[in-house]
Amino acid sequence: MKVLICILFGYLLGSLNPAALISRIKRKNLRKIGTGNLGATNVLLNFGKGFGAIVLVFDMAKAFAAYELAELIFPNIALAGMVAGVFAVIGHIFPFYLKFKGGRGLAAYGGLVLAYNPWLFLFLLISGFVLMFIVNYSFILPFYAAAFFSLFAVIRDENLFVALLAVAVSALIFATHFGNFVKAIRGEERKIRDFLKRGKK
Repeated sequence: MKVLICILFGYLLGSLNPAALISRIKRKNLRKIGTGNLGATNVLLNFGKGFGAIVLVFDMAKAFAAYELAELIFPNIALAGMVAGVFAVIGHIFPFYLKFKGGRGLAAYGGLVLAYNPWLFLFLLISGFVLMFIVNYSFILPFYAAAFFSLFAVIRDENLFVALLAVAVSALIFATHFGNFVKAIRGEERKIRDFLKRGKK
């Protein structure tokens, strides 16, 4: 029953979508422009850095809060934080009131990793961005983070179910960004340095 509460709480918190609200205020359908997703990246591309930053922080905070609050409420359940955090990411990607079409989950995933291990989050953030700029494609960051977080949880976490949840949500993040990899293979994916050059003009 307590695990079910964590699932429901995490999903409902994660399904709160500021990108959808901003989209309505701006009277632009984010599903039909930019990346087509209700996430921080598409808000940044269409409404600017300020709104993009607001969405990024909110999406990270909801997964972080779900994890921390679940651990606070159910301190004797080792799975509580990870279950709530994972379902916050799922809620972000598949919000029920938006026809199960939200963002791709990277910011919420980042909030989950931050709650799980702040030092791991910092390491992945710095090394992931360096790798992303070297390769020159943004999809490298979620791929790298998903692979490394999964490996870290499997090796370091004493609870097998927590590790399996980490692997499962990482696989989901990999899947939501796989389309960018396919576009890169086809030569259709926007390169990081090209995007930055256009932003300076």
